[in-house]
Amino acid sequence: MSSKLSSSFERGRRAGTAHGHCVARLLTPRSEGKPGSHEITKSWTFLVIPRETSEKLPSRALVAVTGTLNGAKFRATLQPDGRGGHWLKVPRRLREAAGAMAGDEVVLEFSPSAKQPEPRVPADLRRALAAASPRVCEAWADITPAARRDFIHWITSPKQAVTRAKRIVTTCDMLAKGKRRPCCFDRSGMYSKSLSCPVADAEG
Repeated sequence: MSSKLSSSFERGRRAGTAHGHCVARLLTPRSEGKPGSHEITKSWTFLVIPRETSEKLPSRALVAVTGTLNGAKFRATLQPDGRGGHWLKVPRRLREAAGAMAGDEVVLEFSPSAKQPEPRVPADLRRALAAASPRVCEAWADITPAARRDFIHWITSPKQAVTRAKRIVTTCDMLAKGKRRPCCFDRSGMYSKSLSCPVADAEG
């Protein structure tokens, strides 16, 4: 760790103002070999939350947080890695605001958000809700932001498009029947092995 990062880390640790305070390395996700995938993955980086820091979080599943990366403020959702830990996707804008490059060590400070943020609804789910019955739309509006986030996470977690489409149909059906959370969804990915952290590019 550089002396500058070490000093920043120690100041934050002594202040005790953040729920999590750690140093982590920015990683580039490995591209999948599809046309254009290299450019897409290079547009963002990620970091793995150290185990001892992740264990202090209130959930093994998604956790909405506010914090700073090298002093640059952000709001984000920590993603479960399927092994009881978490990782953070770092968009290019945040990385640039933090003055960091892939491969750099960065100082991360964060605390769980006091208020759950409203999740972004994917276009395919948005179209399905627009075409659904008033009862489904009312149920979607009535559940909490955290519940909407869980439904979206359940829908978007599969890799197969056909599975995703089926889950959108099932979501509308569950909402129509008064269900307020997706049934039998392993939100941490620890048991279903359905969630994981991105694989880092060996070339950085």
